Amino acid sequence: MELILLEKVEKLGDLGETVTVRNGYGRNFLIPKGKALQATPANKVRFEREREAYEQKHREELKLAEEIAAQLEDIEIVLDRPAGMGEKLFGSVTNNDVALYLQEKGIDIHRRLVEIPTAIRTLGEHVVRVRLHPDVTPEMTITVERSVRQS
Repeated sequence: MELILLEKVEKLGDLGETVTVRNGYGRNFLIPKGKALQATPANKVRFEREREAYEQKHREELKLAEEIAAQLEDIEIVLDRPAGMGEKLFGSVTNNDVALYLQEKGIDIHRRLVEIPTAIRTLGEHVVRVRLHPDVTPEMTITVERSVRQS
């Protein structure tokens, strides 16, 4: 299936590119999410007519993502979690935990945007990425500390 991308799609292409993808990916994800149009002659004309609007939208999204990334630079994430005698946690730190922490600090990030490369199941420092935009993916360091029991 040939599609015209309406925004930059990671590992696929940039705004305005014509790409070939599998039918299911195009029909079930890219087109319904508004990321692409089917590459028909009529849609090609429509895209060229509306290209400036798509580019303006892309610039605004990029600017917003860069502003949020600048805010994230100033935040130090420290999470308290119960742990055993060693360094191993009872459970793990998830992307939802990171998103909730950021929301407490006033930055509204959806949990799906937080990428944790490997499960965080130990105390210490761990690196996570926040996928704000295909061009803006800041890395953050999370410090997981042993929570102190209240008795």
